[in-house]
Amino acid sequence: MFVDQVTVEVEAGKGGDGMVAFRHEKFVPFGGPAGGDGGHGGSIVFFVDPGLRTLMDFRYQRHFHAKAGGNGLGKQMYGRKAEDIRLAVPAGTTVYDADIHQVIGDLTEPGQELVVARGGRGGRGNVHFVSPKNTAPEIAENGEPGQHRFVTLELKVLADVGLVGFPSVGKSTLLSVVTSAKPKIAAYQFTTLTPNLGMVQLDDGSDFVMADLPGLIEGASNGVGLGFQFLRHVERTRVILHLVEMDPENGREPLDDYHQIRKELGTYDDNILKRPQLVVATKLDMPGAKERFEDFKAALIKEGVPADHIYAISSITHTGVSQLMQDTAKALKNAPVFEPKATAEQALAHEKPTEAEVSVARDDDGTFILSGTKVERLFKMANLEHDDGALRFARQLRGLGVDDALREAGAKTGDLVAIDDFTFEFVE
Repeated sequence: MFVDQVTVEVEAGKGGDGMVAFRHEKFVPFGGPAGGDGGHGGSIVFFVDPGLRTLMDFRYQRHFHAKAGGNGLGKQMYGRKAEDIRLAVPAGTTVYDADIHQVIGDLTEPGQELVVARGGRGGRGNVHFVSPKNTAPEIAENGEPGQHRFVTLELKVLADVGLVGFPSVGKSTLLSVVTSAKPKIAAYQFTTLTPNLGMVQLDDGSDFVMADLPGLIEGASNGVGLGFQFLRHVERTRVILHLVEMDPENGREPLDDYHQIRKELGTYDDNILKRPQLVVATKLDMPGAKERFEDFKAALIKEGVPADHIYAISSITHTGVSQLMQDTAKALKNAPVFEPKATAEQALAHEKPTEAEVSVARDDDGTFILSGTKVERLFKMANLEHDDGALRFARQLRGLGVDDALREAGAKTGDLVAIDDFTFEFVE
């Protein structure tokens, strides 16, 4: 089974907590600070495995959690760094933030890596908080939380040449003739539901990867039929072979089919139409097909399509196939490399509103609830087991403007304030 899109949950490991510890030295208050730092939490890393062709592995496991870093120890010993979780993906995988559909990275080269969830840094031990006024601080930091997010993996087939056209125009048959690929072939629409890849090897030693891509129908650029499931795979191809059926009994007009496919490609991404495109009339072995091709070719030339970009083949008798492959290889040598469809506009359209650093609300019991990215991060990294740590946390909140925000919200001395599961009294 071909899996080309999947959403997974990734959570990096929390950093290890810093240590409050003291040396045992004569004439040194508390023996001197000696608490070590916590270790770095594990990250989630995707990397390209050239042996993979689908995202099948992620169909069965969609939740990945890295381990936390080790806590700091006495004698200034650091905690152990947690190992990263490395996940293999096929070349051609684009990674999006699932919530805002913003591109995180594009993995196209063997061995290329992308960190999608970064592990939290370890908290500092009390050795870092020594000052002339406090030579024996009972202050340490908890480890930083690791990143947690949902990401969408989208595979776009890496093929040099893509076969496009309406369903059942002969794409799968041509691929089977010119490569060793064995796609499913039958005389009904949407035989090909997933892309098929094959390697074309010519007598002169040149070779290229060809993809038989699922058929298009009217409205595909808006998601009708196979819609985007097909179109995303055209983005990376450098040369397009546009197949049009010449069978007089198929009930369709070749020129209309040609225009419709180009319309769908251009509507999805107008850069696709900038690629070299060879028009290939198929099924020339059918009765009346040659006469139909002559009319079709004349109409294309009248529209400005170069005559040497128009081919007629029969995959059954192999007529014209060899010349088509040779000319395709020549076109590929001079074809530019195009980047996949830009997603900047999509990212802006789905961008999350920036969350305030400090937000104050009040619940039904009259307790003031503090939230905000900076406040919550400070709380999670605060070690409140010692008085020095609690006082430092209070100073950090004041410096962040929490006291002023609470006063503006109507807080008075004695009112309860909550951050996550921690509650304290507000004091003017």
